[in-house]
Amino acid sequence: MIYPLNGNLLKTLNIRSLRINFCLQCVFILLLALAIFGPIMNLLIWTVTESWYFPHALPSQWGFKYWQQVFNPYSDVSGSLFTSLLIAVLTVLVCLIVSVPAGYALSKRSMPLRVFWMLLFLIPQAFPNLTVYMNIARLFYDFGLNGTLLGVILVHSVHGLMFSIWISVAAFSSTDPMLERASRNLGAGPFYTFFHIVLPQAAPGLIASCIFVFLESLDEFTGTFFVGSPNISTLPLLLYTASMEGNYQIASITALILLVPSILFMIIINKFMRPDMLSKLGK
Repeated sequence: MIYPLNGNLLKTLNIRSLRINFCLQCVFILLLALAIFGPIMNLLIWTVTESWYFPHALPSQWGFKYWQQVFNPYSDVSGSLFTSLLIAVLTVLVCLIVSVPAGYALSKRSMPLRVFWMLLFLIPQAFPNLTVYMNIARLFYDFGLNGTLLGVILVHSVHGLMFSIWISVAAFSSTDPMLERASRNLGAGPFYTFFHIVLPQAAPGLIASCIFVFLESLDEFTGTFFVGSPNISTLPLLLYTASMEGNYQIASITALILLVPSILFMIIINKFMRPDMLSKLGK
């Protein structure tokens, strides 16, 4: 015989079930937050630490002594930061020079071997970066590009072209072809139509590709290490050297300097990367 459950008992069971689900959700959110923000909090603590030894859970001495060392005009960090920014900006310019005409041409479905040319820019990503950069370093040595600013820019550009080309293709594919046809029908030449009609429409996507390339170049380590060392010193190389030497304060401050522009630019990218443009990626 099946007895009907009391209404109060059902209500109690539902409340308990809701409480259990709420507790499980809180635990999941807490673990997720710990996994995401735990390393960042540890990084922030190290940036204001002057003395921290085991087994203390927190630093025994706090201060900004290492910040003063980092931003000293004669410190290695200032020079490495300037070098990193210079390389990143020049890498963006090189990628723009290549990706704007290439992206416009590849956005046309009628272009011969279109898929082949697009996949060609993905080939460097199909192999481990270590293998690619070791072989590039050997080739650059024959041309005297090892340890030069030009060699590092070329290496960063090879890696950044994948982002700039594919995003540029999506940006030009999202433009309105009817506006381009109308401009040509009204007597405008191809260069006028491109610079005054097509390019302004694709500008948000091109800006997003520039930001991607800039951040990729700013954080690049492997290519700079094999091609630029020991003459070229960037922030990622300085971070690696400081961490290997056990100077975690300098390494943490350097990592924070690299983290800030990444967060700011990602917010900007979120504004420029429109859904209609993202739908064109890979098409």
